[in-house]
Order: sequence, then C-alpha cells, then structure tokens
Amino acid sequence: MVISSTPDSTTRKLSKVEGLKDRSDFLREPVASELLEDTTHFTEDAIQILKFHGSYQQDNRDNRAKGQEKDYQMMLRTRSPGGFIPPELYLALDCISDDYGNHTIRATTRQGFQLHGILKKNLKASLAAIVRNMGNTLGACGDVNRNVMAPPAPFRNRPDYQYAYAYSHTIADLLTPQTGAYYEIWLDGEKFISAEENPEVIAARQKNGTGTIVHDNPEPIYGTHYMPRKFKISVTVPGDNSVDLYSQDVSLVVLTNEQGELEGFNVFAGGGLGRTHNKEETFPRLADEIGYVAKDDVYSLVKAIVATQRDYGDRTDRRHARMKYLIEDWGVDKFRAKVEEYFGKSIEPFKPLPEFKYLDFLGWHEQGDGKLFVGISVENGRVKNEGAFQLKTALREIVETFNLPMLVTPSQNLILYEIDPAQKSEIQQILTRCGIKREDEIDTLLRYSMACPALPTCGLATAESERVIPTILERIRALLIKVGLPDESLIIRMTGCPNGCARPYLAELGFVGNGPDTYQMWLGACPNQTRLSRAYVEKLHIDDLETFLEPLFVYFKQSRTDRESFGDFCDRVGFDALRQFVSDYQSEGFDEIVTVSTNDFEDVESAESDKVTLKSRHRVSVRREIYTRLQQASKTQGKPITELVAAALETYLANTDS
Repeated sequence: MVISSTPDSTTRKLSKVEGLKDRSDFLREPVASELLEDTTHFTEDAIQILKFHGSYQQDNRDNRAKGQEKDYQMMLRTRSPGGFIPPELYLALDCISDDYGNHTIRATTRQGFQLHGILKKNLKASLAAIVRNMGNTLGACGDVNRNVMAPPAPFRNRPDYQYAYAYSHTIADLLTPQTGAYYEIWLDGEKFISAEENPEVIAARQKNGTGTIVHDNPEPIYGTHYMPRKFKISVTVPGDNSVDLYSQDVSLVVLTNEQGELEGFNVFAGGGLGRTHNKEETFPRLADEIGYVAKDDVYSLVKAIVATQRDYGDRTDRRHARMKYLIEDWGVDKFRAKVEEYFGKSIEPFKPLPEFKYLDFLGWHEQGDGKLFVGISVENGRVKNEGAFQLKTALREIVETFNLPMLVTPSQNLILYEIDPAQKSEIQQILTRCGIKREDEIDTLLRYSMACPALPTCGLATAESERVIPTILERIRALLIKVGLPDESLIIRMTGCPNGCARPYLAELGFVGNGPDTYQMWLGACPNQTRLSRAYVEKLHIDDLETFLEPLFVYFKQSRTDRESFGDFCDRVGFDALRQFVSDYQSEGFDEIVTVSTNDFEDVESAESDKVTLKSRHRVSVRREIYTRLQQASKTQGKPITELVAAALETYLANTDS
C-alpha cells in the first residue's frame, strides 16, 4: 500500500504502523484475538494497536536472564482531562496496584495516572475496574489526541480557571475515538458512562466544516488511519504556564471580559519535544502563535487543525510525523492558510497576553467558595510506601475518610480539593504522620524537578532517570553549597532517552539519556518554560557531573545579573562564553566529589522476595591533586575512577581491620 504523505509530494510507502491501523478493524485486531490466548505477552503488531487502548507492553529489564523469557508486564495509563480523578477511581487504582500491579501508582506529566507491573492475564480485569469506577484509558496512548491538560488549581472564584478545566473535558470528548472496540474488548460490549455527553460536543463532532469530517466512517474525525502520530492539547489561562503550553501540538488560552465571561481563545500550535539522538532532522520545537478564535468557533477550529495534520502529516516516516514538522516544513503562514480552508473563514489576529509564569500550587489554598485545596509534592510522581514515607497509605486514608476528589498536576504532583476547613487539621495530621513534607520543607531542586520512569520498565531508555535523580539532586545541591550558592534553585528534568517525556528540553538543566550512565546535557531554558534549552554536551558520564557543573556554577555566581536565573544566564552569555570560561577555569580549592559506590541495593517489598532496587550512590571528597592523580591512573590502567577509589578504600580498611 502506498500513500502520498502530502498531496504535493512524491508517492512514498506508508510506515508499517499505518498498515496495522488499516487492518485493525478500528482498533479491534489483533488485540481482541490475542487477549484470548494463554500467553504472557502480545505480538509486536498487537502492541501497536494496544496503545490506543491506553496500555504499553514492557518488560522488567532488571529481571532479564540469558535463556529465559522476558519478564513481560503491562503499563496502564488513564485518560483524565484536566487531571481529574474522582475518589472512587483513585481507590480502584490503589486496589489494582496492589492486587495486580507493583504496589505503586505513578502520576504522569500529562496529568494522568499509570499502573505498572500488570500481567497480561490480569489486564482485562484491571482495565474493566478502571472504567467501572468512572475512569477511562481510551486514547491515553496511540496515534490520537492524548490527555487534554489544564491548570490543576480548582479556583471556584476564577471563571477563567473554570473555563480552562471545562474545555479540557469537552475537547477531550470531542476527539475521543468513537470505535466500539474499546468496550467490546474490555467490558464485553457494556458501555459505562458517568454522564451524558455534552450536546454541543455531539453537534461539533458531526458538523462537517469544509472537509473536517470523514463521511460514512465509524471515526468521523480521525478516519480509518487515525492521526499520523500522537497529538497533544492543553487549555490554560493568561499567565499560567503550569501546563508547559509551548510543548503542545495545540494550546488554547482562555480569554474573558471584565465580567469574567468567556469571549474566546488565543491559539498556539506546533510544539513538541520528541527527538532522536544523532538524527538532526528530529528536534524539539516550541509552539507558534496561530491566532484568536471566538468561543462559538473553538470546536470547529480545533477540528480544522486536527484535519490539517490528519491529511497532511507525514505517514511515511514516524520520526517526521508530528505536526511540529509539518509547520516547520510549511511555515506558519502556509499552515494557517490550510487550517482556514478547513475552518471555512479567516482566523482572527492573536491577542496580547501577559508574561507566563510556572506555578505548582503546592500547600494549602482557598478555593474561593469557602472550601480548601492542598497540593502535595510527589517525588517523580511515584505514589508509594517506602520507609517513613507512606504517601500511598496517606492518600487512601484521606480519600476513604473524606471522599475527596483529586487533580493530577503537570508537575507529577497531586491536589486534594473540596476540603471543608474543619477537615484541614485532621488531613494535615495524616500527611504529617505518614512522612509527607510541607512545601516549605522540600528542597527547591526537588520541588521543581521531574523525571521519567526509564529503567527498568521503559523499552526506550538507555540510562537511568527516576531511580537516580534523587541522588543527582543531592549532588547538585552539595555542589551549589560548595561554590557559594546554597539557596539557588533551578529547574532540572531528566529522561532516560531523547523522547522527552519529562520535558527536559524546557528545563534550565536537562539530562537526556545517551547510553549507560551517560547523558546529553541541555542548558539555557528559562524558569517559566517559554524558551527551549540547547544541547551543550553530547555525552557526560554521571561520575563527571561535579567536574562538569562546577565551572558553570562558578561563572554563574561571578557574572550573573541581579536575580538572574541559571537558564537565563546561560542563554544570555552564550555557549561560546561558557566553553571559554570552562577551558580557562582553575578550581578555587573546592574538593572534588567522587562517586565510589555503583551497586548499593536495598531490599524492597514485592511479590517476589528476591527482588531488589537501586537505593543510592554514596560520595567522598578528595583534594584536587589526588583527583588529578586518580584521573591519570584511570587512563593508564583503563579502569574507572570509581573502581580505583573503591579498591584503595578496601585495601585501607582491610589493613585497618587487621
């Protein structure tokens, strides 16, 4: 089968996934057939279609053994527009994680929840339980519109926030796949819905516009082949960039009049962060300003943008299939003109906006209607019980006792809301008893950081992320203290591969996995995530982190302007100046920090008693001259510095003991 990737391009062969979608009978096969087979895993073809249903097949790479089958397991992801999680859904997820999963729940950077460790034989029961408790996973993955994001603050006295939340739900409904496959496969045809669909959404989906609808098709908006790749939308308010709006395919900014009444939306399009190492034709990109749309036309414009990408996006090369590449290739003006053809009229000029800020809404706040909400920091989004930290226990107790709804934030944190002021003291007591820190007790490096799961479950990861970032942040804080910046904060994000799930290209300091214990380092984004960072170093071994960062931090301390952030500083002086300073840098007497333990493990509770997890790496400091000698010995002997230090310490301790 061949297809023209755009009407004016050379005919090229479709990517393999396009053929799978074509043969899937609207997302039914081969998932439906393989689900009935007594096997531990799905085939590669089924895996691609399974994504549309909200699940990825993974294997635990920590448990790989030569000659044995992989430790296959499934990840389930919720579709939760605006981050909304009703209490019954959260309690169901908590039970599923214990009965079928790995005993944790993970908040995602798109405001959903993920469950890991589910076996294929338990997938249907898990997914059915989610749907029966007011949840959904349809469209959380795959070549469709993903979870629609919105600012997570439940301000009842802010109409703009209420509109953003409401439209995150209606646009999500508008672009939800209409195939009956989801309910046929997972609930034997029984469709559970929590409320009747908005009549405006039904009418908007059926309205043809000018070519936006695929007639006589079960998928009127998507058609048989759905989208060329994933599609991401956010809705926010002026000044609030908690959703990282520039990273989205489409972002809508709510605009109201002086009375708080909705008038329309500013529209951005063309953002996206995924890329591939050593493939310069792939790159992160910020969304462009497209224009303004009145509220009555917003659904039509969203459909027009989706139809433009549906019909003109590249279906031959999946690395070039996101809408950001279409806009980059065409230019904004040509893209806008094509959207206007589907829209049926001109798009109005973009309206002025205030400067955006990054907000995380941690701590206690008033909703504006007499009730309260509380933002809870969740390290790397992982809801778990570990030692004195008993977040999973705390959340279950609070939700069960007070029947509170929840919002997942774009920063992988959680917000409990609709709290009566009389309940505040008891809820805070539960949080304190379970070891949950208040927002002012959290190191700002940790508070503003994000990391993807990476190893051991993500098949794309080449380096660690979630498991090592706590230690990385400790090392960076120690270094900041050493160079005289003890209270400095910067936004740090880490991923195990270049796909950008934790949005590292919008961080002031971005770690992007580029091999075992090795990262590509990105610098220069701004704290409000409106400017991309740039690749500064292609491969940095994590053992060399302090050597890499020390001169940069010293230069920053010496030459920053008043209250200038690290990202703004790197962008202002430029990479040439940074590299020149690093080249000329002589240590000011700071001790070198050497990581000496690479395999410190601790036992954890799990279904298998022999399972272990990486705990941390410990460090010792040595004088500069000793570190230089270690470097020389490392080169001479062809051994890592960590190995030399460990051997020397073992010899010393053995002599001391004897």
